[in-house]
Amino acid sequence: MYKYVFLAVLIVLTSCISVNNKKKLPILGPRDTHFSTQNNQQIVDTIYHTIPTFSFINQDSNIVTNTTVAGKIYIADFFFTSCPTICPIMTSNLVKVRQQFKNENNLVILSHSIDTRHDSVPVLKKYAEKIGAKAPSWHFLTGNKHEIYTIAESYLVSAAEDGSAPGGYIHSGAFILIDSKGRIRGYYDGTLERDIDFLIKDLKVLLHEEQNS
Repeated sequence: MYKYVFLAVLIVLTSCISVNNKKKLPILGPRDTHFSTQNNQQIVDTIYHTIPTFSFINQDSNIVTNTTVAGKIYIADFFFTSCPTICPIMTSNLVKVRQQFKNENNLVILSHSIDTRHDSVPVLKKYAEKIGAKAPSWHFLTGNKHEIYTIAESYLVSAAEDGSAPGGYIHSGAFILIDSKGRIRGYYDGTLERDIDFLIKDLKVLLHEEQNS
């Protein structure tokens, strides 16, 4: 099911829709419809996909959960520090995004390592220091391998071990934009300058939306 949903997501990738003459990002992912009756009238509510409860450890040995990002916009991605392919480009682009919003306290980045054997807390700490990233604005996360791979599925992206892949792992190169309610609002290729520009523009739209909601 997620594969088909993700294909639909790609169609509306980084797009905005107009609501009352104002730009508003779409809410992506699977959704359910809930029917109820109130005052003898049927009420129809749309239940949007949200990121489930999680708990990981960051580069400072602090626990990071949904509560950490409650009420905030955040960008999620998946990487590993010894990645020989796309990860360095992704990290460099995230540095650019964070720099664009360096004074925005309501924006957080969650970078999940998929190499739980090698990427210990000290390794993640050294990696964060190398690029000048600090919590609480940017968390480099590790934890239980199964839980990390499972949360990737909740973001509708891939993350897995693969002995035939460079570095021994395969993972999505997407940056996933999440709103303050835990809903997916955009996907961006973390290796493409064009998509980074889209992400920066969409972040401005979402920040405005959240501030005026």
